[in-house]
Amino acid sequence: MKPLASLPLLLVACAPLSAAAWSPCPGLDDAPSDPTAPRYEAFVSPYTYHWSNENASQHKPVYALSVSRLLPDQRFCGFSLFRNSFGQPSAYAYTGWAWPHLWAAHPEIYGTVTAGIIYGYVGEFKNKVPLNVGGFSPVLIPAVGYRLSPTLAVEVQVLGTAAVMVGTTWRF
Repeated sequence: MKPLASLPLLLVACAPLSAAAWSPCPGLDDAPSDPTAPRYEAFVSPYTYHWSNENASQHKPVYALSVSRLLPDQRFCGFSLFRNSFGQPSAYAYTGWAWPHLWAAHPEIYGTVTAGIIYGYVGEFKNKVPLNVGGFSPVLIPAVGYRLSPTLAVEVQVLGTAAVMVGTTWRF
């Protein structure tokens, strides 16, 4: 058997090993260290501000709803459903990291970043997000928030060079 021809067989044989070792949400099944601590976080955004007026006549209001599973070590994974700025139904699956107490003088300020795959920019709007293939595009979203209480916060997410999204998070 030629070495190159055996590569698919080797990949299939090793797939269970690599699948078991890798997870986009490590710690998802771990029991929480504090069983009374919130395990989920919801984000609701009624407002998005676009930097440019280039496509202002085409822009529609953006509404977003996300649910994240809080994980150990300040990590989280989640899924978002939203209507993009061109009125198309869209979705975002992500994993993320949080930095609580980002600024020592103001411990209620935190930062997060998510990385994942977005779907929804299709048809005439497919070139509005980079690296779009069949409506799917990789995304990285940094955010800064202000914790009003242990369970409630306001947050601003930076959507690349296009916009900022303002919303509220609630932990439960």
